[in-house]
Amino acid sequence: MQVILLERVAKLGQMGDVVDVKPGFARNYLLLQKKALVASDENIKSFEDQKAQLEARNLETKKEAEALGEKLDGQQFIVIRQASDGGNLYGSVTTRDAAAVATEEGFSIDRKQVIIRTPIKELGLHEVEVHLHPEVMVTMTLNVARSPEEAELQASGKSIQDAAAEEEAAAEYEIAGLFEDIGSAASDDDDLTPMADNAGEGSDDDDDDDDNN
Repeated sequence: MQVILLERVAKLGQMGDVVDVKPGFARNYLLLQKKALVASDENIKSFEDQKAQLEARNLETKKEAEALGEKLDGQQFIVIRQASDGGNLYGSVTTRDAAAVATEEGFSIDRKQVIIRTPIKELGLHEVEVHLHPEVMVTMTLNVARSPEEAELQASGKSIQDAAAEEEAAAEYEIAGLFEDIGSAASDDDDLTPMADNAGEGSDDDDDDDDNN
C-alpha cells in the first residue's frame, strides 16, 4: 500500500515522500495518527497545495520540541514502587507511569511519546526515550525505588544490593569484634589462674617449713 508522509517517520521517510507500507501498518498507525495519507492522485495534489503550510507548522513544532528537549534531556525522576528484597518489582513501570511522573514535575508529555526499549521490572536507574517530535528525541532516567531514601541511594551510584552487602559486612564485623572481646576476656582469666596456683604452692611450702621446724 502506498502512502504520502505528512511528517518525517523514522526508518520510513521524510515529509512528502511516497512510500510502500503494509496495509495494517498504514491503517492502524500512519493514517490513524495522521502521519500520512493514502497516496491517491487527489491526496498528492492536496499535499502539494498545503506543503508550504505543513513545512512551516512542522518547523514551529520542531522548535517548541527542541526548547522542551533542552530542559528534559538527562532529567531523572523518582518512581516509587513495591518490590522484593531482591529488587524485583511487583508489576512493571509503563510509558504511562513515565509520562505521569515527568508531567508532575512540569514537563508536559504524552505516554505515546515515551518509548521503553526494555521492560522495567526491577529497581534501579532506567533510561527511556522521549520522542517530542519526529526529529527531536531526548532521554530521561527513571529512578525506580521503594522509598525516597532508596532513590537517593541509587542516585549516588549504589544499588540496594550494594547497601545490603555493606550492612551485612558491617554486622559481621561487629560480631567478629564481639568474639574478639570475649576471647580477650577469657585470656585475661587464664593469665590470672597460674598466679592463684602459685600462691597456693607457696602456702604449702610454708606449711612444710613449719613442720620441719
